[in-house]
Amino acid sequence: MKNILFLLAGFLFTSLKAQQISIIPQPVKATLQQGSFVLSQNTVLILGDADTKKSADFLNEHLQQFYGFKLKIGKKQASGSINLSIDLSMATEMEGKYSLAVSTSSIQIKAGTHEGIFYAVQSLIQLLPLEKSPELKIPAAVIEDYPRFKYRGLMLDCGRHFFSIDFIKHYIDLIALHKMNTFHWHLTEDQGWRIEIKKYPKLTDIGGCRNGTITGHHPGNGNDSTKNCGYYTQEQIKEIVKYASDRYITIIPEIEMPGHSSSAIAAYPQLSCFPDEPTEIKKGVVWSGSTAGKQVQQSWGVYKDVYCPSEYTFHFLEDVLDEVIQLFPSKYIHIGGDECPKDYWKKSTFCQNLIKENGLKDEEALQSYFVQRIEKYLNSKGRSIIGWDEILEGGVAPNATIMSWRGEAGGINAAKQHHTVIMTPTTYVYFDYSQTHKEDSLVIGGFLPLDKVYNYEPIPKDLTEEEGKYIIGAQANVWTEYMTKGSKVEYMIFPRLTALSEVLWSPKETRNWDDFQKRLPDVLKRYDFWNISYFRGQ
Repeated sequence: MKNILFLLAGFLFTSLKAQQISIIPQPVKATLQQGSFVLSQNTVLILGDADTKKSADFLNEHLQQFYGFKLKIGKKQASGSINLSIDLSMATEMEGKYSLAVSTSSIQIKAGTHEGIFYAVQSLIQLLPLEKSPELKIPAAVIEDYPRFKYRGLMLDCGRHFFSIDFIKHYIDLIALHKMNTFHWHLTEDQGWRIEIKKYPKLTDIGGCRNGTITGHHPGNGNDSTKNCGYYTQEQIKEIVKYASDRYITIIPEIEMPGHSSSAIAAYPQLSCFPDEPTEIKKGVVWSGSTAGKQVQQSWGVYKDVYCPSEYTFHFLEDVLDEVIQLFPSKYIHIGGDECPKDYWKKSTFCQNLIKENGLKDEEALQSYFVQRIEKYLNSKGRSIIGWDEILEGGVAPNATIMSWRGEAGGINAAKQHHTVIMTPTTYVYFDYSQTHKEDSLVIGGFLPLDKVYNYEPIPKDLTEEEGKYIIGAQANVWTEYMTKGSKVEYMIFPRLTALSEVLWSPKETRNWDDFQKRLPDVLKRYDFWNISYFRGQ
């Protein structure tokens, strides 16, 4: 009899061990237990305080959408309940730390912050079964978890193609479900100005519309000759900011300068060093409509007509930023700073005189002058700037945070100068790149397979331990030249976002590509259940 019991116990242990907790990103520690908790519409959600209601609401919205019922909210703990409670003893631990204990009789969620409670709810959601039922069996487990990096971001370019409010909310939910905490919202571009600025209505009336869009890969094989318009009102932006905040996600707006500014210049030509010159049309581009004067660009790429560093321009940008900072409470405002050709500055008498008057070395130093003026203004408003790594050229602004996109060299250089850095190199986290050598839809080019994303290490070996502390995290960028629909955006980010979320959350020493591959099929089944489009070729 003892031998039989021993064999049964061994079989049970082996079975538990064989089961996987397929939570993405992988928790710091997760242990399966015997039995399961049965969740039904009779289960009560117990709130530790009023602010835990945000997490409870998110869970209820998910249950309603995918399982057809919600849970009642209560205040008194009882058997069979889900308890969300703040444990102040965990408050000094790593930001976002939580514990999740699922037993046969209750679910206990504890964290030192409300953000941690929210992350625990995301893990709980991934333990739910993948079928609609009035009773949901959740495997008993104990999870202890916290993030590795404090900045875990995903960007969306709405300048090239405009996306609806509903999709932006959906995108924010996808960020939340993967325990990421930053939405970088790219709102202005050569091809469209997407944010309402009340003092300058032409920015959206003129800059928010282009008369057509090239077809095919840049420079294109034609033009759809369809007016492409869209922008977010300030009321809509307030709604989105609150929506994100309820999910513990910070939105960082990007207002591009001094380059990528064709849409603003089309609206207010005086922003150009040569306001009377017509907009440059790239060779080979089929143009739709008028070519007279300043126009919103209809093709992709980089353009020479950039902001003139005049007092008119600085006054304009300060007015714009005044309205932006009223809408976005984030510490950071992203000011772009990338891909700014100096051709017009070189031939501008005004710019050449400005260089001499300020004792600047060259046009690169003039860009630094431009960026530092904007930084000083935003600092006076209690905000800090983020810029792409080009802002290092000519002398970096004193308090700037650098996004290193042209490889890692810019980030390494900035960290050595003790600037905070967000890693976002093209070679690892540009999700507009192809996922296969035989893409079945049009993409910008490049090749970024899933394993390369998963094996990315955001802290370069070139940095000392102390310098490495200036790398505060990383983000993926989604540039939308060739993405017109939300389903295409989903297809391009998944499952690569799955991999990146684990890079940014899970401990470096426990990351394992083979183990990730074993867990991935279960995660993809969940994406199917959530009706998420994803690349299926891995």
